[in-house]
Amino acid sequence: MRDLQESLTVSALPNLPITAAPSPISPRFYDWLFECHGFWHNVALIVPNLLFVLYLSFQAKKSLSKLTHGRSYVIIAYYACLWLASLLNLIWCTFQAWECTPGKELVWNLLSLFTTSGMLFLEVSLVAFLFQGNHVSGLEALTKTFVVSGLIIGLDLLLKAIYLFGFGIPLFIDSDDHTHPLKWNLWVVHRLVLTAVYGFILFMYHSKWRERLPARPAFYNYIAVMFSMNALALLACALTGSGAGFGFWLYGATIVCYHAFYLPLLYVTFLADFFQEEDLHLENVYYSEMKDAGFFDGDWE
Repeated sequence: MRDLQESLTVSALPNLPITAAPSPISPRFYDWLFECHGFWHNVALIVPNLLFVLYLSFQAKKSLSKLTHGRSYVIIAYYACLWLASLLNLIWCTFQAWECTPGKELVWNLLSLFTTSGMLFLEVSLVAFLFQGNHVSGLEALTKTFVVSGLIIGLDLLLKAIYLFGFGIPLFIDSDDHTHPLKWNLWVVHRLVLTAVYGFILFMYHSKWRERLPARPAFYNYIAVMFSMNALALLACALTGSGAGFGFWLYGATIVCYHAFYLPLLYVTFLADFFQEEDLHLENVYYSEMKDAGFFDGDWE
């Protein structure tokens, strides 16, 4: 009788849903770090950029002091642009989850548009600066270079904005659209132009026009690296546009390498030498002052 009563009581209870124990990791944090492109993809983007911004922060006081004494308009302007691009790029790398979050398409497209345009502006202006010599300090040269670079980036920005907001083509959303023909055609043209520019400069280094380029090994190495990266990206875009899965993987790898390592490469190529040469200049000044004061007279006895 007791067994019959218990069975009737259990059957009379409503079918309540079985809830699992709450996860110790917040779903929002899990999605941000692990979903979309994956954990290692996000780490590979965030860590190098965070370290680079921290490095710039630790060197900021020393760098600003040297910039003040050097009074080079080109270096000052380029250092400010590097800071702006680095902060935008760090934000872009940190909020990768927006690419896969419904309702975040607009803010992700705007962030990607300004971040990529800022980094491309540095690319174009760096080539223009180094063509005029590595220590150009005239305000007229700076203005001319920035105007030309700004016009090129403005045209590129306008074209991408038309694709994004006029035709609704997801240029910067790669998680769920691998074969959009117009999208990959644009990226093929974009990479083809960059590859052709860097390839032409490499050709000049091995031709009779070599004397027109700055005789700096760091500049040549920078051009060789950028040519190789853009050539790989061009191949990846062409393969992805034709539907090859390997092409999409290769494209993602080039994007990670570009956003993670381009700005440090640019700093080493262009700004690090300026700061280092300032140190050597100060050492020479101190040596001359000590020599004039007679500190080294005993060395000749």
